[in-house]
Amino acid sequence: MKYEKIDNELFIRNRKNFSAKMKSAALAVFNSNDIYPISADSSMPFEQHRDIFHLSGVDQEESILVISPSSKNEAHREVLFLKETNEHIAVWEGAKLDKKQAFEVSGIKTVYWLDQFERIFKEMMAEVDVIYLNTNEHLRADTTVQTREDRFIKRIKKEYPGHQVHKSAPIMHRIRSIKHPVEVKLMQQACDITKMGIERLLEFIKPGVWEYEIEAELIHEFVRNRSRGFAYTPIVASGKNACVLHYIENNAQCMDGDVILLDVGAEYANYASDLTRSIPVSGRFTQRQREVYDSVLHVKREAEKLLVPGTMLKDYHTEVGKLMESELLKLKLIDQTDIKNQNPDWPAFKKYFMHGTSHFIGLDTHDVGLWNEPIQAGMAFTCEPGIYIPEEGLGIRLEDDLVVQESGAPLNLMRSIPIEAEEIEEKMNA
Repeated sequence: MKYEKIDNELFIRNRKNFSAKMKSAALAVFNSNDIYPISADSSMPFEQHRDIFHLSGVDQEESILVISPSSKNEAHREVLFLKETNEHIAVWEGAKLDKKQAFEVSGIKTVYWLDQFERIFKEMMAEVDVIYLNTNEHLRADTTVQTREDRFIKRIKKEYPGHQVHKSAPIMHRIRSIKHPVEVKLMQQACDITKMGIERLLEFIKPGVWEYEIEAELIHEFVRNRSRGFAYTPIVASGKNACVLHYIENNAQCMDGDVILLDVGAEYANYASDLTRSIPVSGRFTQRQREVYDSVLHVKREAEKLLVPGTMLKDYHTEVGKLMESELLKLKLIDQTDIKNQNPDWPAFKKYFMHGTSHFIGLDTHDVGLWNEPIQAGMAFTCEPGIYIPEEGLGIRLEDDLVVQESGAPLNLMRSIPIEAEEIEEKMNA
């Protein structure tokens, strides 16, 4: 792995948190992701399932974690099953974890090879009445493609019909939503790598560069600083492209007078960063661009103040909508008649700000979390208001990653990345 070793106390603590929320006489199973094929003998790069990583730190395919807190065999209360490494695998694929390394990574003492799974798992299941299975219950999950976890769940339900089935997802959403200080440090590292990429761009961008050249500058800076690359598909959208929320083609030339919307972020140790900055191609904002920019920045700063313990996310988004409505009135993009005649389900401000302001962030860019419970200290969110004016070929969005504190303002993990218009212009013209 490119990233530095993570203290396994994080994973030991995460397993304790999960076990504490399990029913008695129960075990839980977590599988690695597949390596997904492309065509011929090609495949996509492996990315670990975030739940098994959260609980074990194991970043390797064909791995299984079983947690069985009430097992009479103390050695079977936490068990890892791994693909057996050997000289042939080491030559062709690189060495896999051996049992000693797996313990050092995870803090799990009992490690078996995968070919022992069926026999040992049958013994473990004989001791319990309940099994926790790990379905994907993210609100925006695409479940079209069957995963390794899906195949396992289907088989286990058939082979063990007498066991009660419970879902791991509600527990995982709860424990993953509160970030441990070690996790905050890893997220900060991802944000610091993103900062290096942005600083590189402020010296690089000028009229005539292509969006894909900007993308290339970023990936260079990310990888050379121990990141695997982008935490999500990057958006490099100049001019009117910035008004397409999920523009990912990145194939247009950046023209003098345009603003580039950069929605990009590095990953580090599987943790995501998620940044948006809006940068003038020429190095200077026009008066109109600056007006819109300042409005978005004002909404962002006021919205951040609302990310405090006790706030309901539904109420938060309603309040941010009011802030944006006020700014759009100042910019003369909407008027009082628009507000008077608006559809309550799609307010007038939605014409120019049509997406949400914040989402959970962590091991996933759109991380799992508790949407219908009050915000708690330790939760991490993006804050990303924007204004999109297709008729002006202008889209401005500003985004940082924030960790909610017990009191006061949230911790901004991107606080050192330029966001003031004057600072951006100064660095671009240095």
